[in-house]
Amino acid sequence: MPAADLLVTGISQLATPGGTGVRRGRQMSQIDIVENAAIAITGGRITWVGRQSALEGKATADLDLGGRAVIPGLVDPHTHAIWAGDRFADFEARATGVSYEEILQRGGGIRSTIQHTADAPIETLVALARPRIDALIASGATTIEIKSGYGFSREGELASLAAIAALRAQTPAAIVATLLIHVPPRDHLARADYVQMVTDDLIPAAGPHARAVDVFIEREAFNVKEARRIFAAARRAGLGVKAHVDQFNVIGGLEAAVEAQALSVDHLEASGPEQIACLTTSGTIGVVLPGVTLHLGLPAVNAGAIIEGGGAVAVGTDLNPGSSPLFSTQLAMALSIRINGLTPAEALTAATANAAAALAVTDAGRIAPGQRADFCVLADRDWRVAPWTMGTSPVERVFIAGCEAAR
Repeated sequence: MPAADLLVTGISQLATPGGTGVRRGRQMSQIDIVENAAIAITGGRITWVGRQSALEGKATADLDLGGRAVIPGLVDPHTHAIWAGDRFADFEARATGVSYEEILQRGGGIRSTIQHTADAPIETLVALARPRIDALIASGATTIEIKSGYGFSREGELASLAAIAALRAQTPAAIVATLLIHVPPRDHLARADYVQMVTDDLIPAAGPHARAVDVFIEREAFNVKEARRIFAAARRAGLGVKAHVDQFNVIGGLEAAVEAQALSVDHLEASGPEQIACLTTSGTIGVVLPGVTLHLGLPAVNAGAIIEGGGAVAVGTDLNPGSSPLFSTQLAMALSIRINGLTPAEALTAATANAAAALAVTDAGRIAPGQRADFCVLADRDWRVAPWTMGTSPVERVFIAGCEAAR
């Protein structure tokens, strides 16, 4: 065993996805479980994992967990944590039967959040987002994607990315920034000019500050032709591609994103057998967002069908003020079992290794040598308490790069 800065012992069960990279099909249920385990950490990275008995006479424990289970730090691959204002009026309207699309057409929904976010200085956006990120970390998230998308204008989107960068410096979590192209102008005559601004100006300017470009492909958002132009601009800028697809309507967005070799396609609530077949034969990951199904009453994504077809599934919160005010990555994992039909082992893989792959992150999502030392200490001897628990947190302690995150 290599020398270690920190040696963690007293782990009743250590549960982690095995292998490397994305887990597809039935691989998602194949997790490694080490009983009576220990972890060695040096320089914020894991150098050794194994049974504690292998350490007898070789090392002294620095941290004894007293017989608690450990899982990898959770990875949230889909949040909109940068926003100002609220959407309580939308929430009340939906409770009376008004649809999400109708609210958007009235100028509410995303457009309302855009107005409030555009009016807020960067310092305010950071201050508003910080407790949201703290809540995700407390729930077990150690890597968190944050999208822009409420800035709308060139200046607004760059300000949102600047807020994400400032937030990154204030939190121990690994923050991944994504440029989201969310909604077009309401004036259809201005759409072409807006898309040209995005492709020729915004994406090149955002390139150094984001890892990928996401496009909302929907009847009330961008069409497939526009999305393809945006995807091409993202590739020219050296950025990855992601897409919101099939949330309310099937208009070819999933197929266009797969064609563009997207890292992930997110939502999928309206996806049918043809879309699922397209996804499962591709290298793209399907990100399911059970908080949206719960909050908006949308159809549940049949994640089991994606897995049966040999595809890969990840799970995220979609934390946002309108369609998923879900502040717990652990609860998103738990809901994916009840709502999307995942098994506990599949849900763990979806919330760790596969969520990391959906962000093109290679050093998170597993407990293995070479990985960043991100892990959750659970309030039970059995790791399954993590996907089982709802309404309270089963996560007692969170470690990021080998250091305990304040709670």
